[in-house]
Amino acid sequence: MQLLTPDLRARLLANGTARGDHAPVVKFFSPVGAATWLFSELDEDGDSLFGLCDLGFGCPELGSASLVEITAVSLPFGLSIERDLSFEGRFPLTIYADAARLCGSITEDKARLEAAATIRAQEKPALPPP
Repeated sequence: MQLLTPDLRARLLANGTARGDHAPVVKFFSPVGAATWLFSELDEDGDSLFGLCDLGFGCPELGSASLVEITAVSLPFGLSIERDLSFEGRFPLTIYADAARLCGSITEDKARLEAAATIRAQEKPALPPP
């Protein structure tokens, strides 16, 4: 399976050049484990993805990952990392990150994501807007 279609690549690149808290564009997962990634941006180098990374150890975190390395992962039974064809990012990446920290793993549960969004909206920003 091709992990990034031309359309997904274009959307990720556009987010990478624009500042903001973008909704995840793509979800990758391991079909034989708990590893999951939600990516919202791709650097101009075409390899560095930014998003929410969860290797299945209960410590999801925001960060960068290499598309080349993810594509090269060889799993048991000849499997490889896959793209969730039905995934649609509905919240900004920070909301997924907040919910994942509360749950201990990436979640797509609407109630948990809405709760994380509500909590974030009630928090006062540390700095005034620019």
